[in-house]
Amino acid sequence: MCAMNEQESGSVNRKQVRSGGGSSAGGGSGGGSAYPGAVRELIEQLGKLPGIGSRSAERLAFHVLKSDMDSAMALANAIALVKQTVGHCRVCFNLCDGEVCSICNDPQRDRGRVLVVEQPKDLIALEQTGMYRGLYHVLMGRLSPLDGVGPGDLTIGQLFDRIQSSSEPSPRVGIVEVVLGLNPTVEGDGTALYLASELAKAGVSVSRLARGLPSGGSLEYANKAVLADAILGRQSMD
Repeated sequence: MCAMNEQESGSVNRKQVRSGGGSSAGGGSGGGSAYPGAVRELIEQLGKLPGIGSRSAERLAFHVLKSDMDSAMALANAIALVKQTVGHCRVCFNLCDGEVCSICNDPQRDRGRVLVVEQPKDLIALEQTGMYRGLYHVLMGRLSPLDGVGPGDLTIGQLFDRIQSSSEPSPRVGIVEVVLGLNPTVEGDGTALYLASELAKAGVSVSRLARGLPSGGSLEYANKAVLADAILGRQSMD
């Protein structure tokens, strides 16, 4: 009878793990002493991801536990591979799996125009529109004096190196315009003003992405900042 009870108990526990149930699963990672050490470590690491709380981390951990070995190892290998092979382009700091990204290597690009963005994800969003055929430069952040982020903490120096090298006596194509594509935030606008001031000294044309009313939007629902940008950035219909 004892052996039968132990067997039934083990069967129930295995079913709880497969279904993601059990009293310990609902108690958060703080009450996770019932978890094996490897599971606790997985939940802790998953909980460090942005937007993932303890409950979400537990659900993801149980998903991995229920997955077959090939699927789980494919995920682990993908994470390892991206950390081992993906870095930043030495020219524009876009993500790439070599020294120079495919955009900088593309001979069909307009090499006289550089669009400056804060992060690689901003570059990707702009590139997906298919409307821009110039080059990019990723700052890897934005100026934020309150957080101790100054020009030396970004790739601003490398941007000016690119402009300087393009103005030497025998460049392939000189950079003639820098487009500021920074986020419309206090820090983004501050960074844009700083760059515009410094770029003017370098003798290149400076512009910024247009702002204002989105297509399909309504004036009555737009805030004052959006309306102000729309008025200042109005275009001729001639």
